Amino acid sequence: MKKLRGICAALCTPFTEDGERIDESALRNHIDSMLVAGVHSILINGGTGEFACLRPEERRRLVELAAGHIDGRADFVAMSSAVSTSETIEYARHAEATGADCLLVLPPYFEGPDMEGVYGHYAEISDAVSTPIMVYNIPVHTGIDITPAFFKRLMEIENVRYIKDSMADILRIQELLAIGAEVFNGGDPIAFFSLVAGCPGCVWGAVNAMPGEAVDLYNLVAAGQLAEARDLWHRMFPANRFFWHHVYNASVKAATNLSGRPVGPCRKPVKPLTEREMADLREAMKPLLT
Repeated sequence: MKKLRGICAALCTPFTEDGERIDESALRNHIDSMLVAGVHSILINGGTGEFACLRPEERRRLVELAAGHIDGRADFVAMSSAVSTSETIEYARHAEATGADCLLVLPPYFEGPDMEGVYGHYAEISDAVSTPIMVYNIPVHTGIDITPAFFKRLMEIENVRYIKDSMADILRIQELLAIGAEVFNGGDPIAFFSLVAGCPGCVWGAVNAMPGEAVDLYNLVAAGQLAEARDLWHRMFPANRFFWHHVYNASVKAATNLSGRPVGPCRKPVKPLTEREMADLREAMKPLLT
């Protein structure tokens, strides 16, 4: 079975200007932009894809559109998370039927269970599908921390293969690597350092605005050209820092639009960046746009 490696673009969901409808043409164009840049995989319906603001039928439609358009030209990852186990399984089976190479799954969020319930959640999903599962750790939003000790236990579940850790904590990344986990970094400001530490890749929202640079960074680190990778990272870091300290999806979408890849606005209630924030973002993006 293939192993996921490299840069996974956590794709923005393009909306029409009123934010009410998915712009399917822009979605195809944006996928093409990622493929031309050489990204290794594409994630649909992730946090950067605003999955929490999507209607169930929109989530299924996006999976079908993306799977058909990617058509094997990159690995395809589908977020299949929901609060309940049964709904998560429905999304997971649908994504598996479209040919997804991996399922990204959050622990149950909002008034969630204890850790035994979290373990049972992943075990039941694994029993229901044969597609590899990537556990998504982002405790600031779920209220549940998938610690290295707990993930070591989850690794005993047949289809649990990977973890995306979005804490932006290089110590946590190294602790996960130390237990033999296949760790994909999801913390933008430490992308370079996580790759140097040994992560097989990153699941990364910033890739929407800088796909070529993200792929180059991965390739340079993989080739042991660390000085060149460090210099590239110095150009990439200001924007990645900006994203982390502002409303994330609004920032990534604004940067992606600035980069010449139209993805429209975020869906309400997320508001566009202010004029001052846009000025600061343009400054942060300057090393990548000149």
